[in-house]
Amino acid sequence: MNNHNPTNYGAKDIQVLEGLEAVRRRPGMYVGGTDFKALHHLVYEVVDNSIDEALMGACNRIDIIIHPDSSVTVQDDGRGIPVDIHPEKQKSALEVVMTVLHAGGKFGHSSYKVSGGLHGVGVSAVNALSEWCEVHVYRDGHEYFQRYERGIPQEAVKIISKVPAHKTGTSTTFKFDREIFKGDVDYRFDTLAQRFREMAFVTRNVKIKLVDERPPEKETTFLFEGGIVSFVRYINRSRDVLHPVYYVEKEIDNIGIEIAVQFTDAYNESVFSFANTINTIDGGTHLTGLRTAITRVINDYARRANLLKDADANFTGDDTREGMTAIVSIKHPDPQFESQTKVKLMNPEVQTYVQQVVGESFGAFLEENPSAGKAIVNKCLTSARARDAARKARDLVIRKSALESLTLPGKLADCSDKDSNRTEMYIVEGNSAGGSAKQGRDRHFQAILPLRGKILNTERARLDKILGNEEIKSIISALGTGIGDNFDIKNLRYGKVIIMTDADVDGSHIRTLLLTFFFRYMPQIIEEGHLYIAQPPLYRIAHKNQVQYTYSDAEKEEYLKSLGAQAEKATLQRYKGLGEMNPTQLWETTMNPESRTLLQVSIDDAASADHTFDMLMGSEVPPRTRFISTHAHAVRNLDI
Repeated sequence: MNNHNPTNYGAKDIQVLEGLEAVRRRPGMYVGGTDFKALHHLVYEVVDNSIDEALMGACNRIDIIIHPDSSVTVQDDGRGIPVDIHPEKQKSALEVVMTVLHAGGKFGHSSYKVSGGLHGVGVSAVNALSEWCEVHVYRDGHEYFQRYERGIPQEAVKIISKVPAHKTGTSTTFKFDREIFKGDVDYRFDTLAQRFREMAFVTRNVKIKLVDERPPEKETTFLFEGGIVSFVRYINRSRDVLHPVYYVEKEIDNIGIEIAVQFTDAYNESVFSFANTINTIDGGTHLTGLRTAITRVINDYARRANLLKDADANFTGDDTREGMTAIVSIKHPDPQFESQTKVKLMNPEVQTYVQQVVGESFGAFLEENPSAGKAIVNKCLTSARARDAARKARDLVIRKSALESLTLPGKLADCSDKDSNRTEMYIVEGNSAGGSAKQGRDRHFQAILPLRGKILNTERARLDKILGNEEIKSIISALGTGIGDNFDIKNLRYGKVIIMTDADVDGSHIRTLLLTFFFRYMPQIIEEGHLYIAQPPLYRIAHKNQVQYTYSDAEKEEYLKSLGAQAEKATLQRYKGLGEMNPTQLWETTMNPESRTLLQVSIDDAASADHTFDMLMGSEVPPRTRFISTHAHAVRNLDI
């Protein structure tokens, strides 16, 4: 019998979550969830506190150590968290900081001029989501210590040793709680390294060392005297640049503004924004200010230099940003972020100040460097012409799609379900595999789009040329999102877009070409988790009346080993192409949601991904040669 009465709602139904219990019950509100990203966010929150000390000029070194049990230590040589008794809470300030939400030294501005963590929930949230946490504080000639388990202090803060008077800093060690972070999640060295490299770029002269004690042991150290100028050069290291790096640093109303810009021969924009060293991946007012000012200054200069005639239209923002690499970093005493995860800056005054700084200094840079000014304007002129051609091509694609939406693209085998939460589209290499996939699929929710040959390398082409490629037009029409200015993720017809290619060199190349297209022209599909890579089996092993599919050499060897003496009687087939499978086999191994393996495509670090695509698919040969030479030893199953 159900005694629940929805109308019987009173005070007894109101729950009050005390202390850090709210964090454990709703981790998404504090660290963005319980997934891979949120796990790494724990480390960033603790490191952000050390970076804040560096911004105050009180810290020169930050060490991050991943221990074999996946616990993490973050230690710095800053001032050390205060340990004296808090006047209101009547307990050590260290305990208050570690266990009380919205407690910290960053709400007033006497202790920190600028800071990344202003909500006061960062380190206490980390403590709440950790199985255990230990903090050592060095200050006033003593080493102080406190241990916590799932956010609860196990003892009062105590002195455990004397230290030299000059020794100061904080060392925090925590182990994430697998009751919260479930499944096969763990820290990735490369993901952390990318984040700390960015931090080192935007925090000059601070040494950041990352050590991974898990086998195989890894270690890397970052220290950049050039700051964001070095960052721009790092991003452009495989590109042809049009001029030296433009750099400006200025303070307005206690807000520090730092900007570095360089134009290259690339067709894409590479712009990264930071607020108090935090990578604001969704941009914000500082990025809007930079883009607006760059466009206005280039147009003004082009008019003054008579490079744009009276009859010519002004350059658009898209024209002036093509091939631009830029970093904008601001230091704000009171930054307002969109959420606790700090992905977007919201302060309206920042936009005005950035526009002011760029308007004054970038115009002067172009006047003082006329060859740079001319090269940038010529780049914009070429971009404008190409963009006009792209607009006409795009409009043609859109009109044609609207007129023939029921039949375009002709080779698309659509599904009957129209709910994008359930539907998926396989982009399949070749008509042969496409035919098997069409026969083997579940036509209720699976659509098949076969591609003929290799698509255009979109890293080396502008949008007008891209929209002339039939295979790409088919992809755009099938997805329904549009492209360029008309792109709208809400119109995506399939919740999963799955790339399915052969397990050989050509298949890998086609997959990379497709990934390049999505990264450059439809990044939102990746960012919102819609893009996947299918994993077809490498081997079919038949033994007696049983068939086993294996997806790697290691898996094959393990299965054959399990057969023991019978392994010699097994029939082994190596699949080189999807077309070698009949529809039933393709369904069982690669398309059945119950048994298939899909890899979700994600972008851990945009700057790194930007460089990788530029290196592998761009026009510069030497960087690609170096990459191939370096990684050749790791190649498996080379089809030659």
